[in-house]
Amino acid sequence: MSAPYATFGLAPAMRAGGVLANGDHQVHRDFMDFLVDGRPLLFRLSDLDAVSPLASDVPPAIFTTHVRRLLLEAEAPLAGGRYVIYGCPECESIECGAVTAVIERDGTDVVWRDFAWQTYESVDLEQGGYRDIGPYRFDGEQYRRELERLLPASGQAAPEPDPTARRVLLVGARVAVLARLAAALRTIGIGADIATDADQVPAEELRAYPAVVFGPAVTEPERTAVRQAFERAGADTAYVDGLVPVVPVLVAQVEHALDRGAPAQRRLVRLDATDGTATVEVTSACRVSLVAYRIDRLSRPRAQEVFSGFLEPGEHRIPLDARSVRGRACLVARTTGSALTAPVVHG
Repeated sequence: MSAPYATFGLAPAMRAGGVLANGDHQVHRDFMDFLVDGRPLLFRLSDLDAVSPLASDVPPAIFTTHVRRLLLEAEAPLAGGRYVIYGCPECESIECGAVTAVIERDGTDVVWRDFAWQTYESVDLEQGGYRDIGPYRFDGEQYRRELERLLPASGQAAPEPDPTARRVLLVGARVAVLARLAAALRTIGIGADIATDADQVPAEELRAYPAVVFGPAVTEPERTAVRQAFERAGADTAYVDGLVPVVPVLVAQVEHALDRGAPAQRRLVRLDATDGTATVEVTSACRVSLVAYRIDRLSRPRAQEVFSGFLEPGEHRIPLDARSVRGRACLVARTTGSALTAPVVHG
């Protein structure tokens, strides 16, 4: 079929988990996203909370099957030669809804066409089709080369998912706060261990933590000692200084620390806050929520949603109700795949 050529690529992405203001949880998922002409395909689906089938927590044999399907070396899972491009991040059921497309060969090329939102075995392109997405024609050799990078070498077993990709170390003396944070992180699929320091911990164990969270009671000399221990171990580790002892805020900070994707492959790239205005910058059209968290005079956490709406690409200034951000407060911004936090600076 006639379609302009596009480049095909893959890039690490994540669906940020979190503890939401209403108490709900959403699971953290790491996956490989599809790049079309260098831009994440998921970004063209502006308000979709979904992941590709190429997720890191999928069993190796199933992961390999997904890759083989995309290579057209295994049978299509849906009628009409349709393949799942993005599905529910909480389960793999088609009933939850999925973005599907026909994938076929055209000579030596590979074409993705007829994108649609599908909840049943059959699909209605008139009702559920994405008219502004595709078709995309990929050079067959380049397409195959990108996907084959995900497969084990010939004669080797399929690689096990990396368990360290979602594991953090919580450092501090206030065990109650850290224990609540660890429990919340484990609930959304992020492993968490608690320690008072990193002394005498083997280097290979330290390298297993892509992020370290410092509790508010940890002194600067203690933080320096932990950083030095990780540096000696050669660990590529992000460090998180907790803004406030409020679990949803700390979880959002951890999620951001675990996001190692390039800025151009993130939707939410900036959040600043004063007592009167929040500045939010997004790279693609998406729905954004802003929740203000503060500690009241009795040291109780308070939460209030201050914005929820659809934002176009660019920078946006959102007025804040002074009552929701008075005192020691911070904002948490969330959109599909991204979470950012910022302290509220009072004038």
